[in-house]
Amino acid sequence: MRYVVYGAGAVGGVIGGRLHLAGVPVTLVARGEHFVRLREHGLVLDAPEGRHRIEAPVVSSVAQVHWSAETVVLLTVKSHQTAAALDDLVRHAPPSTVVACAQNGVANEPEVLRRFAATYAVCVMLPALHLDPGVVVQKCGPTPGILDLGRYPQGVDATAEAIAADLGLAGFESRPRPDIMAWKYRKLLTNAAGDAATLFAGDEAPGLAEQVAAEGEAVLAAAGISAVTAATDDERRGDLLQPRPDIGFGGNSLAQSLARGLPTEIHHRVGELVLLGRLHGVPTPACDRVLRECLK
Repeated sequence: MRYVVYGAGAVGGVIGGRLHLAGVPVTLVARGEHFVRLREHGLVLDAPEGRHRIEAPVVSSVAQVHWSAETVVLLTVKSHQTAAALDDLVRHAPPSTVVACAQNGVANEPEVLRRFAATYAVCVMLPALHLDPGVVVQKCGPTPGILDLGRYPQGVDATAEAIAADLGLAGFESRPRPDIMAWKYRKLLTNAAGDAATLFAGDEAPGLAEQVAAEGEAVLAAAGISAVTAATDDERRGDLLQPRPDIGFGGNSLAQSLARGLPTEIHHRVGELVLLGRLHGVPTPACDRVLRECLK
C-alpha cells in the first residue's frame, strides 16, 4: 500500500517517518512553516536511537498526490481540523479512497464516513512531541507506539489487516480489532482525565481527574456505549511504551497545543463527555469545569 499521512505533526510525523524508514511509500501533508522546512530540509525524526532525516515527499494539499487504488490516507490532524482536511480530500481523492482516522476523540469517524465509505478507526497510543517546525519527537521506545485499528463502525477486513501489517513493519504494535470503537472510547476517558490533570495543578488535580473519569463511565453507560475496561487497556499497553530517559513523557497533546498557543481539541475530548451527559440526562459538573477552564 501507499500512504498519505494527512497532518505530519507529532503523531503523523512519527508514523510517517517510521513508515518511510521501513521502506513503505508515504507522502506527508503539512502546512505553514512546518511544510516549508519539510520541503527544503526533510523531516527530522528525533527518536531514542538518534535523529533521522526523512526525505519523503511532502505536499501542502492532496491536489499534488498521485492517487491509486492502493492509496490509504492516515488522517492525523487535530479533530477540529478534520472538516478542512475532508474538504481537501473530497476535492481531490477518489471516492473509493481508504481513510483511517488516527486521531483523538470519537467524532471524526462519522464525519469521514459521510464522505468516504471505506472508513477505519485507529486507537492511538503514541507519545510524541511537535513544538518546532521541521522536527517531531518520538517520546518512547523501542516500540514507538500502539496503533490498533478496525473498520468503522465495526469489523475487520483484508484492508485493516494490511494496514496493521505495514504499521508492524514500521515498528508499531498494531492489531486489527472488530470492536475498535470500544478501545477509542476508553482512550477518550483517558484523555479527558488527562485534560483535568493538565489544566488544574496541585493537590486538586488527581481528585478532579478521578471525578472526570467517573462521570465519563456514567455517561457511556447511560448512552449504551461500550468501552473496554481500564484493566484491558492497561494490559494492552503493558510495558511497551517506555519513556525516553532524556525527555520522559512530559505533557499530553492538550498541553502541547496550549504551549504553542494553538486551538485545542477540548471539545472532542472532555467536551464529548459533556455532550453525552446532556443528551442522556447525566450531570457532569467536573467535566463542565474542565471544559470551561480550557475555554477561558
